[in-house]
Amino acid sequence: MNTVLRPLPQKGHTEAMATNSERSELPWTHRQNRAVRLLLCMAAGIASAVVGTLAHRMGAEQNVPYGLVLALAIIGLSTWCARSRSGAVGLAVHLVFSSITAWGMAAAGPGGDAITPIGFGGSVPFMSEHAGYIWLVGMLVIQLVLLVLPGRWFVLTSDGNRDAPSGARRSTMVQRP
Repeated sequence: MNTVLRPLPQKGHTEAMATNSERSELPWTHRQNRAVRLLLCMAAGIASAVVGTLAHRMGAEQNVPYGLVLALAIIGLSTWCARSRSGAVGLAVHLVFSSITAWGMAAAGPGGDAITPIGFGGSVPFMSEHAGYIWLVGMLVIQLVLLVLPGRWFVLTSDGNRDAPSGARRSTMVQRP
């Protein structure tokens, strides 16, 4: 049996022409209706921003910013999933809610303390002083880069093959014998 690729409409998503067996191979979050998928993008954006904000300073005191690398990887993976799940709109929802969360946590609270310390001087290591800026700007840059990447990089297939025929804009799950 040959590989079956079914082109979807330009603005459609994975469920538009997928059969039941093809849909059952998709992750649970991709099989939900549009409103639920967007709520999942919102929740993922908030969660990844909270975890990233709490993790980004790990190692900064020793100038080994493994927490910052981990935090940016988490936001990148969460953003990839949001785009794969709901397209550019899902990524935009993720971007808005993750940014509100991370920048909100960076603002000084009622006692004057902030979870993301930025803009202090003195004799501290470089990463200790700049990790907050790199986290807040880096999370925006990563999400914007993922927004402009080709849509075919975010399509899920059962065999891992992302190459679609030249006439197909998007493909559903690929089934092989």
